[in-house]
Amino acid sequence: MGENASFWESLIYAHPTCTSWKQEAEGSIYHLASILFVVGFMGGSGFFGLLYVFSLLGLGFLCSSVWAWLDVCAADIFSWNFILFAICFVQFIYVTYQVRSVSFDREFQELYSALFQPLGISLTVYRKIVLCCDAEVVTLEKEHCYAMQGKTPIDKLSLLVSGRIRVTVDGEFLHYIFPLQFLDSPEWDSLRPTEEGIFQVTLTAETDCRYVAWRRKKLYLLFAKHRFISRLFSILIGSDIAEKLYALNDRVHVGKGFRYDIRLPNFYHVSLPESPRVQSSYHLQRGSPRRRPAGVTNCGSFSPQ
Repeated sequence: MGENASFWESLIYAHPTCTSWKQEAEGSIYHLASILFVVGFMGGSGFFGLLYVFSLLGLGFLCSSVWAWLDVCAADIFSWNFILFAICFVQFIYVTYQVRSVSFDREFQELYSALFQPLGISLTVYRKIVLCCDAEVVTLEKEHCYAMQGKTPIDKLSLLVSGRIRVTVDGEFLHYIFPLQFLDSPEWDSLRPTEEGIFQVTLTAETDCRYVAWRRKKLYLLFAKHRFISRLFSILIGSDIAEKLYALNDRVHVGKGFRYDIRLPNFYHVSLPESPRVQSSYHLQRGSPRRRPAGVTNCGSFSPQ
């Protein structure tokens, strides 16, 4: 115990206390370094936040090195500040290289800003997603078909970047697909990874369209390697299917002006006992929202089938 006390006493009292303070202020270089430190520590997160922090801290350490060399004439202070400056400089170069390595074309950058960035997806994760589709945006001309009912195999997952897609079944209009919506989310969700299937609807470009497509096998391999990306796509696809269900819900009625509500399938069966029982869900093979429920007509027609 006595040894510990003597250690702390020597640590505190070994150096003489300041009897008089220096009247003159340090030079402008020292104060500039302090300002750069204060501003530098206000940086945010992410790549650009790191660039901000390392650039200002590096300049601050450089100014401290100049101050130690010219005003203080202390080799140890100069050495430590210069070493810290070199570390910040190396980190700045490394982060800059990372930013350049994850740069994208304009359409992919806009897609990231609109869909993935609000979810907090980093550029490095987004880069894996883009590489999985070979960083390619496919063009679909007006009135050309993306998929034909009963013919086109379900072998990919596509996301519309621009334009508008018309969805029909047996020539009857169902709904539109707009930018930032998946073209074939119901078909993707209706099949297991080992299953195969064909489209039960026709998807036609109503305008010139651009979309991004991921091949099924390649995307499932990405999911197997990165569970986070798998969960991300599961959320995006589920939300997309819900939007399509509600788009269909707005277009159908069940006799006598009643609107069909997918959340309350039994309500209309009780209210209209003479009408056929309304199915509780849309299905395409297993679970697709694109097939109309039995006994439901278009919003333009108010007579039950």
